[in-house]
Amino acid sequence: MHQMSNMGMGRASKRQAEILDFIGGFRKKSGYAPSLKEIAGHFDISIPTVHQHISYLRKKNLLTTEKGKRRSIQAFNDHKRGAVEIPLMGLIAAGGPIEAIRDPRPIEVPKNMLSAGANYYALKVAGTSMIDDGIFDGDVVVVRDQQTVDDGDKAVVYLPERDSVTLKRIYHENGKIKLVPANPRMKPFYETNVEIQGKVVGILRKEN
Repeated sequence: MHQMSNMGMGRASKRQAEILDFIGGFRKKSGYAPSLKEIAGHFDISIPTVHQHISYLRKKNLLTTEKGKRRSIQAFNDHKRGAVEIPLMGLIAAGGPIEAIRDPRPIEVPKNMLSAGANYYALKVAGTSMIDDGIFDGDVVVVRDQQTVDDGDKAVVYLPERDSVTLKRIYHENGKIKLVPANPRMKPFYETNVEIQGKVVGILRKEN
């Protein structure tokens, strides 16, 4: 968590307020911040213009960013929403399937990442197959425990024939399950026997 003072709090313009709302909504939905390119595309403005707005909002303590960190934009109010603990269950592959190590220990996640009435757990990611979805080696994914997902969802999948667990986007095709990486250098693969163990609802990045 970042500690920020109330000194310097200022009023944002209408567009800057819209950008703040977009960042907050994006983080709530995805678990990580939008890139400058994504903000620019949403508002149909240039990246330099987005950078100017972000710089102003940062100076006014309306949001924070971390130098050298990707997707680190966070609205000031997000720091005050508290956190809850869920179990960190071990390691999951975002590359070739590897065995998930079940070593439960608590990890704090933002409350606004979770919904009431559902069970959650976390897994640390190993590999680079999901980088285009903003999931990098060493990240922690927050997973809602559920046995079904929609096509295109990022899911934790157990592969009984390999006795391994992997993280991929899931699609149902002709009686088979297509597991799709988010990395152009890696190819999708098909399985007929899979067990869905949860849907990814957020991403946590460890700051060095």
